[in-house]
Amino acid sequence: MEELQSALQDWGLAVSNVPEKGRCLVTIKDLYPGEVIISQEPYICVPNNSATESRCDGCFASGNLKKCSACQVVWYCGSTCQKSEWKLHRLECDALSKLDKDRRKSVTPSIRLMVKLYLWRKLQSEKTISATATDNYNLVEELVAHMKDIDEEQLVLYAKMANLVNLILQWPDINIKEIAENFSKVMISYIETAGSTMTRQKSLKQQYFFTCTCPCCIKVGQQDDIRESAILEGYRCKYDRCNGFLLRDSDDKGFVCQQCGLLRSKEEVKKIAAEIRATSDKASKSLSSGNLQEAISMHKMIEKLQQKLFHPFSISLMQTRDKLLKMLMELKDWRDALSYCKLTIPVYQRVYPEFHPLLGLQYYTSGKLEWLLGKTEDAIKSLTKAVHILRITHGTNTLFVKELIMKLEEARAEASYKLSSKDDE
Repeated sequence: MEELQSALQDWGLAVSNVPEKGRCLVTIKDLYPGEVIISQEPYICVPNNSATESRCDGCFASGNLKKCSACQVVWYCGSTCQKSEWKLHRLECDALSKLDKDRRKSVTPSIRLMVKLYLWRKLQSEKTISATATDNYNLVEELVAHMKDIDEEQLVLYAKMANLVNLILQWPDINIKEIAENFSKVMISYIETAGSTMTRQKSLKQQYFFTCTCPCCIKVGQQDDIRESAILEGYRCKYDRCNGFLLRDSDDKGFVCQQCGLLRSKEEVKKIAAEIRATSDKASKSLSSGNLQEAISMHKMIEKLQQKLFHPFSISLMQTRDKLLKMLMELKDWRDALSYCKLTIPVYQRVYPEFHPLLGLQYYTSGKLEWLLGKTEDAIKSLTKAVHILRITHGTNTLFVKELIMKLEEARAEASYKLSSKDDE
């Protein structure tokens, strides 16, 4: 720990144990907005690949990927990433290649992450890869496991996952209990903040075993919080011209609009919800088979059904439109993609803080699409908003933000040129 404290001091940081909050990173100097607090590569990372989407193991890029010919599990965008990952993947590839075809299908991103964790530890212990004060397995050991707080069902799942890791590695001295404990540390990630207070509180309790008392979370159960939850995760009024939110009625017969008083029956809600589930299943199959056009058509059907059921600011509706945005961009349908991007921004503004990276990235996407469509003035407005947020969240000196600022300057130069051309006429 002394070595870690010494390394962090150069960044103006320190590790501290705060009562009721646990171990945390604190600053020992003043910071200004946009300053890089600390920059570090993850100890171990794995793309969250699925049957419908794959990403490069080196840079996480999607599109034009090739599967490792030996293990048939890992994807790469090209030789550069493949070479950069080879020291680690050489060991992983050898282990995965020994599995039969059916067993290989069980190798989820979570399993791969744990396999890579132990292989990385092995490489560092053998001095094949150097370890540092801020990059070593001891820091993983220091994480809290929460094994006493986890229910029996989850413990059984971790035990099964640990056994699969053991089967893949086939090391005689491996500690299966330690692997299971690591699954209760390494696999806990920060929650998605787009959601009702109740949903966030439930996720934090399940994953981190504490009740959050931040300024947002202490509002749970208050009138404003109930209203916001009903808007984000509840149903819309049957009357199209009413934007009221619905709450369950006292007789449990349905949901009553808090603006116009109209009742929406439980049967109607269940029927539309069932249609959404059925269409979503079909959409997933279309996507997994690579039929992007059909998947887009299915998601547009889901969107229409969700518009009938959910409030206009619904998170579920926003997520469907986000999926449509990504698929349409993949097909280079810039016009349709922009229309969906514009529809998501008001919800992003509602569910995320003013300086949230996801909001900044959505403005960035909007700006790029507007520029591609020749809407230079609109692009300048969107890119300006993106810079305003992302220079704070990503740091002013990062390559990503520098490229964004350059795009904004190019858009301004283009707008200036167009204006001067008009004046000459």
